[in-house]
Amino acid sequence: MLRRRDTALGIMGAALAATQGSREASAQSGGGSGGAADTWPNRPIRWVVGYPPGGASDVMARQIANAIGTRLGQPIVVENRPGGGAVLASEQVSRAAPDGHTLLHSDNGMLVYNPALYQRLPYDPDRDLTGVGFIGRWPLFFVVTPESPHRSFADLVEASKRNGLTYGTPGVASPHHLACEMVKKRTGLDATHVPYRGGPLAMNDLLGGRVDVVVIDTSTGLPFVRANRVRVLAQLGDRRSDQLPDVPTLIELGQPDAVAYGWQSLSVPANTPEPVIRRLNEELVRAMGTPEVTAHVRNIGVEVVNMAPDEFNAFVRRESATWRPLIRELGIRSDS
Repeated sequence: MLRRRDTALGIMGAALAATQGSREASAQSGGGSGGAADTWPNRPIRWVVGYPPGGASDVMARQIANAIGTRLGQPIVVENRPGGGAVLASEQVSRAAPDGHTLLHSDNGMLVYNPALYQRLPYDPDRDLTGVGFIGRWPLFFVVTPESPHRSFADLVEASKRNGLTYGTPGVASPHHLACEMVKKRTGLDATHVPYRGGPLAMNDLLGGRVDVVVIDTSTGLPFVRANRVRVLAQLGDRRSDQLPDVPTLIELGQPDAVAYGWQSLSVPANTPEPVIRRLNEELVRAMGTPEVTAHVRNIGVEVVNMAPDEFNAFVRRESATWRPLIRELGIRSDS
């Protein structure tokens, strides 16, 4: 009897130890009610930006990172990793440990366009990355000089059919470029693309008379609008921008499918623990509502749209279903 009792107690002890070990492993891997969120973050966080310092993405990342880092009690270090359509930055984050200590300042190009623009990518955004949340969207619009004979978007289209025009954008495969190619397909606009290295250069050439029209975003374009140096013909949003309340959308002009934005978001490596993603999302939403960030986004015309992680991932799938087939149909490539 004693031996049986000792054996039973031994088996029970082993079972309890195994259960405890399982719970500890689950906690370390992010399982359970708290999991990794209980100890995260336990060191500085990297926020990787795929563009040079001083640009719209970099400035936005630094403002948000400062607000989030203060609340998390760990510094968030913004690292600029420019190169090749932000492929380098995207690859680095996709290969990082999924522990919530490496974040990607993501956008249309990284998550939606690149799989259609490149024959081969060193990362798969659909498999290797997952969303934390939406930062904001940048309305896009068509501008001409005040002296331009094109007084409306309809005038622009008709003139282009008689004499092909030129349009400038901040670069090949930018949201601006793809948006205008989509509009050309929808409206019959006949215009040849002239890509620049950034929006300011495109705007300068517009003012110098070297291109007929520019597709620009609010961040770069609004200062020119406010100074009455350009005239806005139409915008590509699903509603009028608060910064351009008198400018009609292409939807209002009879093109219901002609909607496009530039947008930015926050992503992490796939398999990052859900509690960590939820906490990051909460802090992202809170940061977007701080006075400093609110003032900045209002000044540059960004529309803040808060999304939960699942909502954002669904949004990216819808965007991919729209833009990837169009990019392939148009034959636009970044690796040719």
